[in-house]
Amino acid sequence: MVTTDATVPDAQVTEPVHHALAARGLLPAIHLVDSGYTSAALLVAAAGQNIELMGPVFADTTAQSRAGQGLGQDAFTIDWPARTVTCPRGRRSASWSEQRKPTGTEIIRVHFAKTDCDACPVRAQCTSAANPKHGRSLTLLTQPQQQALDQRRREQETEKWKAAYGTRADVEGTISQAVRVTRTRTTPYRGLDKTHLGHVLTAAGLNLHRLNTWWNGTPIGTTHISRFARLGLELAA
Repeated sequence: MVTTDATVPDAQVTEPVHHALAARGLLPAIHLVDSGYTSAALLVAAAGQNIELMGPVFADTTAQSRAGQGLGQDAFTIDWPARTVTCPRGRRSASWSEQRKPTGTEIIRVHFAKTDCDACPVRAQCTSAANPKHGRSLTLLTQPQQQALDQRRREQETEKWKAAYGTRADVEGTISQAVRVTRTRTTPYRGLDKTHLGHVLTAAGLNLHRLNTWWNGTPIGTTHISRFARLGLELAA
């Protein structure tokens, strides 16, 4: 369990959680997370620790993909060793440039020749670029990250992946229960250390409650809190 300021993005917590679990010998084979805890870089980093970071990634943000028509980035074939990209009409990219965003993220900018794009019969489905120097442009991540991202985008559209990810609903149910019956999203304490202790005790109380409902066959969604669980929640308060 990690307690942070509310301004900390979820994605910044994923790796610290994995490192903490690794230090205790508790790394999971599969880590079910929501989209806030995934990115191409995190998918690769998790795989390096033999973890399948199972969560959806954001869809292709090209104009064509957002519109649901035209030639999105997935329509292009990347030849990583040759550092070239081939378009659906068989034209090869004119330039391949390794760059870095202001945030430090490594990217690859690919441009196609303006003469190829201007003469292309499907140009309207591909690009509306009015750049005087080049035609269609693509922005790629480094090879490991781009391939991991593309693979997850394909996977998350399959029924098999959706069914497996459905288990995440149990996690969301636990979070919902915590929000409904505890002060887990607010705190009466000052400082992260005291707030974190409150979260730990709250989680302990909820665990006792869920064990009690399991032993007694009580529906898990009930808001009734057993006296055992209430003890933990009172300690947290």
